[in-house]
Amino acid sequence: MLAPMFERLFRLSERGTSVRTEVLGGATTFLTMAYIIVVNPAILSFAGVPIGPSTIATILTAVFGSLLMGLHANRPIAVAPYMGENAFVAFGLAGLGVAWTQCLGAVFVSGAVFLVITLLGIRAWLARSISTSLKHSFAVGIGLFLAFIGLYETGIVTSAAAGLPPAALLLPGARTLRAPDVPVRIGDLHRPEVLLAIGGFALIALLMARRVRGAILLGMAATAIAGGMLGLGQAPRGVLAMPAFSEWGAIAFKLDLPGVLRLSFIPVLLTLFLMSFLDTLGTLVGVGAAGGMLDEKGDFPQVERPMLVDALTCMFAGLAGTTTSGAYIESATGIREGARTGLAAVVVALLFAASLFFVPLVEAVQHARYAYGPALVVVGALMVGSLARIETGDLTELIPAFATIAMMIFTYNIANGLTAGLVLHPVLKLLTGRAREVRGGGVALALLCAVYYAFGRPH
Repeated sequence: MLAPMFERLFRLSERGTSVRTEVLGGATTFLTMAYIIVVNPAILSFAGVPIGPSTIATILTAVFGSLLMGLHANRPIAVAPYMGENAFVAFGLAGLGVAWTQCLGAVFVSGAVFLVITLLGIRAWLARSISTSLKHSFAVGIGLFLAFIGLYETGIVTSAAAGLPPAALLLPGARTLRAPDVPVRIGDLHRPEVLLAIGGFALIALLMARRVRGAILLGMAATAIAGGMLGLGQAPRGVLAMPAFSEWGAIAFKLDLPGVLRLSFIPVLLTLFLMSFLDTLGTLVGVGAAGGMLDEKGDFPQVERPMLVDALTCMFAGLAGTTTSGAYIESATGIREGARTGLAAVVVALLFAASLFFVPLVEAVQHARYAYGPALVVVGALMVGSLARIETGDLTELIPAFATIAMMIFTYNIANGLTAGLVLHPVLKLLTGRAREVRGGGVALALLCAVYYAFGRPH
């Protein structure tokens, strides 16, 4: 009875998939990104946003965005509040004395701007103006960025400052911390959590090499069970709890629009606008490359639909009480499991909705970094395959692509990498007498990115 309805809504057979594959893919995506339920409220608490209501806002935004992505765009891409943008709000804007209500207003306004330029076709025009090599560098950079997150979260790689006494990091004769001579180093390979993560990575890789369906999900589950048996899991403070919607009222619809719509706030709006625009564009290209969804020019077909979802979700996020939201790169894990339609995104939305009643249990699960971290590393490794589509023989294509990849990883920020590549590409083409190869949208993006560096608040 349900099968014909799913076929009609999501065109499963047309995309060579099935209900089982989509459910499996959606579950895999949810497990690799559900950390946002815990992490996003924790980060926003530094800006003064109360954690309880913020948790509900985070979940509701993920439900709204993922459901809309599935039903309207019919793509297996989950949506939730972005990492990076939340840190910009919590540690950048809050440090400048910007109230969290103004931050929510800025999120809403940036979403409204996205909506207008999406409906006018400007966002799609800009996306199509980016060179094929640069688009594939987005996928490579994001893949390595994901791998770095997974390595760091599991402890396989750690900060060089980890374990050092505070005095060792102080500048001589000052109370200011200095940057370590070596930013990162290998972790403690004797820790059981690190050994579990390495074993989990090897297991997922083996299962994928043997073409076992559900390899990522099975590997994560097996690693989590092994960790629990070794006593490394964190006992939940409970299992079920009713959602505290009455508490959510403390932040819902509390955005300060008048405080945002003034000239002094333009750098903030510009930063949020470009970060979200580029994060979404990079994510769509990245997951599109991972799932073979890009056309021969490296474009994402019908990109207007997911971009419209992104815009509406940004506006919803501002109203709900959380930060800029959009397409999640962790969707690549579900796509690697075979997800090809919006049914996978709907599954993600339903699982997020269910998590409203299982917040205590979800909190405990998300501490098992040794279980979900290896999945990010594996997916990152798979995404590096897009290197083959970069024109390495043409320096005007290679250098911007390299800058994109390097800046993403080494500044720990996707938007920084995208802006660097988008500025360098037309500049190199112009200086080498090949300006005709640059489209108008590429020039517009380069100018916007240059303004971002000059007057925005990059971090």
